[in-house]
Amino acid sequence: MPIAPLDDVDVFYETFGDEDDPTLLLVMGLGAQMITWPEEFCRGLADRFFHVVRFDNRDIGLSSKLDHIEFDEAEAMARLAEGEAIAVPYSMSDMAADAIGVLDHLGVDRAHIVGMSLGGMIAQLLAIEHPDRALSLTSISSTTGAPDVGHPTPEALAALLEPEVDGRDAVIEQNIRKRAAWATPGEVDEDELRDFFGQVYDRSHHPPGNSRQLGAVLVATDRDAALAELGLPTLVVHGDADRLVDVSGGERTAAVVPGADLLILEGMGHDLPAPYWGPIIEAITSLASRAASAA
Repeated sequence: MPIAPLDDVDVFYETFGDEDDPTLLLVMGLGAQMITWPEEFCRGLADRFFHVVRFDNRDIGLSSKLDHIEFDEAEAMARLAEGEAIAVPYSMSDMAADAIGVLDHLGVDRAHIVGMSLGGMIAQLLAIEHPDRALSLTSISSTTGAPDVGHPTPEALAALLEPEVDGRDAVIEQNIRKRAAWATPGEVDEDELRDFFGQVYDRSHHPPGNSRQLGAVLVATDRDAALAELGLPTLVVHGDADRLVDVSGGERTAAVVPGADLLILEGMGHDLPAPYWGPIIEAITSLASRAASAA
């Protein structure tokens, strides 16, 4: 199995395309396995002469699970609501360091970094904290951590925090309902989702990992000021129908990063449906070309 053995975790990854092409690292979001980046999307990027790498974040998929660290999600959120500080198992900076570890394992000095949702936040931190490792940054359906932008609708937040159910069939049906709460309107095919979430469950169903990743989100700080110092070709992609991370999060990201391009996709929610792959792949390719010209 393709595993990057890091200091405290093993990270499972997969590659597409020619390793001699520029590397493009895909970072996925909260509780989402790497297969949430559709294989056809990855191959579409590889066809544009990228060496594409997708991986499971720590605590998810086939990467290491940190079950030796206890974390009570409900208690942590209650303490935060009371203005108390909380301790979490790890930070988003740790998750960004994992991504760097994958690049190290592959012998890649610099890569184009693409992140979605929480993955976009991790990608932003990677660019901020490891600027010498990023050729470009693409932040999809994400936000800067500023408290006044990027909020979910009440319905989407309720779905995100819904208590986990037990049993394969029940989990699959719950995940379909959750996806419907923030997916692109008109692009929810329950049969396709049932098959996909069945694959997700069989590959690795591990709810405690989701909670520990959420802990990293809960203690994340506002990145506006750090992003304003970023000297990196940057693309921000957001759907105007995103109910989990409001489009204001993407707009703020593009506003604070000097020279960032903003691509607002009409009708897209907080997912990656096939009709939008073409425009996103084209925009990423254009960004990489500009980055190469500026190097």
